[in-house]
Amino acid sequence: MIAKIKGTIEYRKDKFVVVDVSGVGYKVHLTTYALGKIAGVEKVVFFIHTSVREDALDLYGFLTLEELDMFELLISISGIGPKAGLGILSIATPQTIKTAILNEDSSILTKVSGVGKKTAERVILELRNKVADMPESEKEDAVSDSDAIEALVSMGYSVTEARDALKLVAKDVTDIGQRIGLALRSLGKK
Repeated sequence: MIAKIKGTIEYRKDKFVVVDVSGVGYKVHLTTYALGKIAGVEKVVFFIHTSVREDALDLYGFLTLEELDMFELLISISGIGPKAGLGILSIATPQTIKTAILNEDSSILTKVSGVGKKTAERVILELRNKVADMPESEKEDAVSDSDAIEALVSMGYSVTEARDALKLVAKDVTDIGQRIGLALRSLGKK
C-alpha cells in the first residue's frame, strides 16, 4: 500500500500529475484545489489513498492528512466514489464539510456531479457520528463558502484563487454577498 509520495512533478494534466520518484513515474489524481496550489512547484509531497480494483490501481493525492481522512470517510459511503470524493474536496475544505454534516446541510455535497440529494443525506446520516468529536470552537468557526466559491469561479477565477481569497475574509462576515465582495477586493490587489 502506498501511503505517501515525495518527488518531482514530471508533467501535469487537468485532473492528475505524474510524480517522478527515483525514476518511477506515479500517476496521482488530485483535487482542483491541490492542482492550483502546486502550480509552478516542482518538488511535492502527497499523502496517498491507494485504490485497488480488479482492473486498476489508482493513487489519490492530498496536501494534508486532514484532506486524506475526509476523502476516506466520504468514499466509505455507498454511492460516493473517488471521483465524487475529489469533487467534494475541490469545492469545500474538510472543515466546511464537517460543519455541513453536523448542521445537516446537504447543499455542499449536492453541488458535485453524481451526488444527488438522497446520497448527500446518506453521507450526513452515516458520517454525523464520525465527525461529532470535532471540538465545538471549530464547528462555529467554519463558514460554508461553497456558494461564494461557485460565484467566483463563474467570474473566471480558479477554485484555488477563490478559496485562498475567501480564507482572507473575516469569519464573522457571514453574508455571502459581502464575502464575495471582500474576496474580490483581495483578488484585485494581486
